Amino acid sequence: MYPFLRLDDNTEVVHSEWLEGDKVKVYIEKPVNGGFYSAVCYLPSYQWTEVEGFNDNDIYAYQELLESMAHLIIRFAREGGVINAASV
Repeated sequence: MYPFLRLDDNTEVVHSEWLEGDKVKVYIEKPVNGGFYSAVCYLPSYQWTEVEGFNDNDIYAYQELLESMAHLIIRFAREGGVINAASV
């Protein structure tokens, strides 16, 4: 998984490389007292799975965030993460 973004509340957004089936796995994890909330979203279909702790409003907000940056995440997934994409 490649690091992509850390939000002000320490929520981490990471992504996989480009996967078979033309998709990328995005993992979101937020620290909370005693553990983490987490969710997985597959781009470009925006299929959400493994949602733990987040409510519908949280997922809606993360959906909007991912929609605004999906083109970058997909590009970086194809190029081996943001570090490798920056050196091209």
